[in-house]
Amino acid sequence: MSAIRSVARGTGSYLPERVLTNADLAQRIDTSDEWIVQRTGIRQRHIAAEGEFTSHLAVKAAERALAASGCTAADIDLIVLATATPDQTFPATSVVVQAELGITRGAAFDVQAVCSGFVFALATADAYLKTGAFQRALVIGAETFSRILDWEDRGTCVLFGDGAGAMVIEAAPAEAAGTSGLLTSHLRSDGRHRAKLFVDGGPSSTQTVGHLRMEGREVFKHAVGMITDVIEDAFAATGETAASIDWFVPHQANRRIIDASAQKLGIAPEKVVTTVDIHGNTSAASIPLAFDLAVRDGRIKTGQLVLLEAMGGGFTWGSALLRW
Repeated sequence: MSAIRSVARGTGSYLPERVLTNADLAQRIDTSDEWIVQRTGIRQRHIAAEGEFTSHLAVKAAERALAASGCTAADIDLIVLATATPDQTFPATSVVVQAELGITRGAAFDVQAVCSGFVFALATADAYLKTGAFQRALVIGAETFSRILDWEDRGTCVLFGDGAGAMVIEAAPAEAAGTSGLLTSHLRSDGRHRAKLFVDGGPSSTQTVGHLRMEGREVFKHAVGMITDVIEDAFAATGETAASIDWFVPHQANRRIIDASAQKLGIAPEKVVTTVDIHGNTSAASIPLAFDLAVRDGRIKTGQLVLLEAMGGGFTWGSALLRW
């Protein structure tokens, strides 16, 4: 066991002002509120304004996380930002955030694992803190998926929204951390499934941004099994069980996937934090957005055990178990 543990100090989130409801979408494409809600559980999503970039959302979420943690930007020496929708091909969006926050030391880089991005970023930052190379990290998930959607494809454009969430984590001696902190994380990927959920563009292949494409039924078919696999790994690594966790904060992709996963694992419905109805699928931002909401409304309390999980294009999937 490492002598250092990564302890969460605060969270923050940001959603663009514009809200796009199912009724709004029904005026543009052949769909309806009933059709969308029945299949996904989504009722609305937030859409970034013209000129509002992923970095803008990330900075606002980061500022709120810093305020909640009692830290200042000067206290941060590592930024790991998860996104599949960067401002530019390069530089990394994280360095834009770093500059906007006025941070001039340490390191900043992006992680690209699509919807699993925040779990991957959290595990990555945790690994760096445990080496002693860094003391305090901003872990961010930020997306503007509205920029890569085909708004004529009702199978995908109804699913996604924009937003950002952030968490400040700090390296602490294990004896000082006590039971708090990130207890375990488990990451997986399988590139054989990449054609089931992808963007049909890129600098090297088409020299275009491209649009999101998805085989919805195939993704759903694999999701529940993959998600439960890494959660069972987390339970095995810590000795915890579905009964002992206080909150389950899953990636907010689809209400049916969330419900099926919780049921398969034996997690009580009242322990599940769900925001897919009001946020849609915000990819790497969905977990920190949901986490921050549950912290701020008083559901997640100090000392409670919180389970995170996600699955995204690639396929990538992962879990993390932390005590708040």
